Amino acid sequence: MRRRRHNGPMGDVSQAVAALQFGPDGLLPAIAQQWDTGEVLMLAWMDAEAVRRTLATGRGTYWSRSRQQYWTKGETSGNTQQVKELRIDCDGDAILLLVDQHGPACHTGLRSCFQTQTVELS
Repeated sequence: MRRRRHNGPMGDVSQAVAALQFGPDGLLPAIAQQWDTGEVLMLAWMDAEAVRRTLATGRGTYWSRSRQQYWTKGETSGNTQQVKELRIDCDGDAILLLVDQHGPACHTGLRSCFQTQTVELS
């Protein structure tokens, strides 16, 4: 399998965006994962402009489906995400952001959005 790299401060923005397959609503899921521990922190949504902003600034920027506007993680809370790497899945329809999360990632104040409910399979 050949791995394509987009080099630069956060890679070649136009090449990275061109590699993505957005849904009919212009969005794709973006998973934020702590870069050094592998902890899954949150799921959010990105359109092409959110990807461009993230790559340009190195800060996790997303599209809010409920507010219909862009938001940068930590802009109001101070709990910022420094993006270390952006990975595109094999189909190009999802993004994995490897981040250095400062403070809680979840709006509830928890480190991860995946801490409140667990379904155990036996």
